[in-house]
Amino acid sequence: MPSSPSLATLFTTFSRIGMQSFGGGLSGWIRREIVQKRHWLEERPFLSGLAVAQIAPGANAVNLSVFIGTTLRGGAGALAAFAGMMALPAVIVLALGAIYLRHHALPGIEAVLGGVGAGAIGLTLATAIRMTGRGVRGWREAAVTAATATLIGVLRFELLPVLVVMIAVSLLLNARAR
Repeated sequence: MPSSPSLATLFTTFSRIGMQSFGGGLSGWIRREIVQKRHWLEERPFLSGLAVAQIAPGANAVNLSVFIGTTLRGGAGALAAFAGMMALPAVIVLALGAIYLRHHALPGIEAVLGGVGAGAIGLTLATAIRMTGRGVRGWREAAVTAATATLIGVLRFELLPVLVVMIAVSLLLNARAR
C-alpha cells in the first residue's frame, strides 16, 4: 500500500468525488477512486467500511468518506474527507434548489430530472453487480444477499428489521461453517 495521502489530497479527492456524482452512486465513485485508481485501500477493508457505512445512521457516502478518512489519517483525515465530500456539493444543491423553486414549471424540467434519475439508478445497479461478485464468495453470502434483496426490493419489507434479521442469520451461518 502507498503511504497515507495528505489531508489536502484527501479533501480534494473527496471534493472531486462529491462533484462527479449526480443523484446517487457515490459508493461506486468512491470505490473506483480509493481502491482501483489510488490503491489507498484493498477491496476487503473497503467492503467492510461500506458495510459499516450502510448500517450506520446517515448518508452512506458521507459515512464511507469518514470511515476512509479515519482509516487513512485518523480524526483529521475524517474531517478532511467529510469536508471535501460536503462543501461544494452542498453549495451547488442549495443553488439548484433555489433555481428549481423559481423555474420548476418550465416545460422539459421533469424529463431532464427523470433522465438524471435513471442514470443514477443505472450507476448504482452496476456498482452493486460489480461489488457482489467480489464480496459474495459462497452460498451463504449469496443466500443472505438474495434474501435481503428480495425482502426489501421485491416484498417491500422495512429496512431496519430486515437488516437486524439478516445480520443475525449471516452470523449464525458463518458460525456454523466454522
